[in-house]
Amino acid sequence: MKKPRHDVVFEAAIGDLSHDGRGVAHVEGKTAFVADALPGERVRAKLTRRHRHFDEAIAEEILEASPERVAPRCPHFGTCGGCVLQHLAPSAQIAAKQNVLAQNFARIGHVEPARWLAPLTSEVWGYRRRARLSVKHVAKKGKVLVGFRERDPRFVADLAHCDVLDPALGEHLGALGVLLNSLEGAASIPQIEFSAGDTTRVLVFRHLQSLSGGDTEKLAAFGHEYGFAILLQPGGADSVHALAPGDIDLHYALPAYDLKLAFTPLDFLQVNARINQKMIEHTLALLAPAQDDRVLDLFCGLGNFSLPIARSAGYVCGVEGDTGLVERARANAAANGIGNAEFHVGDLAGEVRGSAWARADWDLMLLDPPRSGAEELLKQLPGKSVRRVVYVSCHPASLARDAGELVRTHGFKLEAAGVMDMFPHTAHVESIALFER
Repeated sequence: MKKPRHDVVFEAAIGDLSHDGRGVAHVEGKTAFVADALPGERVRAKLTRRHRHFDEAIAEEILEASPERVAPRCPHFGTCGGCVLQHLAPSAQIAAKQNVLAQNFARIGHVEPARWLAPLTSEVWGYRRRARLSVKHVAKKGKVLVGFRERDPRFVADLAHCDVLDPALGEHLGALGVLLNSLEGAASIPQIEFSAGDTTRVLVFRHLQSLSGGDTEKLAAFGHEYGFAILLQPGGADSVHALAPGDIDLHYALPAYDLKLAFTPLDFLQVNARINQKMIEHTLALLAPAQDDRVLDLFCGLGNFSLPIARSAGYVCGVEGDTGLVERARANAAANGIGNAEFHVGDLAGEVRGSAWARADWDLMLLDPPRSGAEELLKQLPGKSVRRVVYVSCHPASLARDAGELVRTHGFKLEAAGVMDMFPHTAHVESIALFER
């Protein structure tokens, strides 16, 4: 990789949008990825990186603008790495994400859905109920910065406001910055985790050295003023504890299924509560469990899908690699009076054939894997008794690869697929696919 001269500028027509939200151009036979450029535009761009097979650039001037270009709402857009698509109309964002999914199906999986599902969308601002904020003490500036990483991840964006965060935090980042700059031990705080339930919002301060009594008093006062439960994390995840004594009630309700699911501040949680509710409804409609169906839910987390499924299926088995999440799933089942669901800890990236749940017969299967997908699992499952699979994905490439495996090795048909706008204004593509035997 070479850094070009600072004055290398070129004009280009943008023909597509890349998986990470950059415009794609072809200049003198070489692909160039141009930040802040949109399909259909002609731009003047400055080269920022040279690679053997492609170049990187940033748009300096829009010579011919796309009709789908909009003014970014956030003043930090272009610097902060939290959003990369605020300059593209929301309806065009979700269309671009469906195009990314379709390209991955064709190029990687060599499959195509029989039909496309309507995209799941909701409000595009104030949607993030989980976030990890970086904190950095910059001695040269004599200031502590708090925000998301910049596009150049070596730096932290100094945010006073964020429109994609839950407003409880997004509207008070400036106050959080003031707090951090007042702490004696600010240099020992590298990150803050934010998590919001239906009634409680928490901030978890990771700190590498003990905080003084004066600092903890300031944290407590901030929590009281702005409505946050304050927690401290001096070590690993198991060291998290509340600054003040008392229980912290973190939960979210799924009213359509008469459920209330409890979670802890560092648990994996679907970031967008509005889309999560729609996604669960969508998933159950595709899975269509009947009262006598046995359902296997893999990568089940704390029961986000398993427990709603249990309201209409005969029996549900959830498997998850995180012991804490399995404990939460079991507790949530008990708290909601669900007796037809059980949960097991299992390494779903390893050998599972010896597990009783893997040897059992199942009618329906739900997959909700991490970005790496379910490659190893699909070498072993699903069994011949499974007639339908619903796959919820956070990475289109791994979904496409696994779709090819389900179709060519296991004898399924890719009946339907669609995208979900879990992360508006970002390039993240969340999707769902239905496979029928």
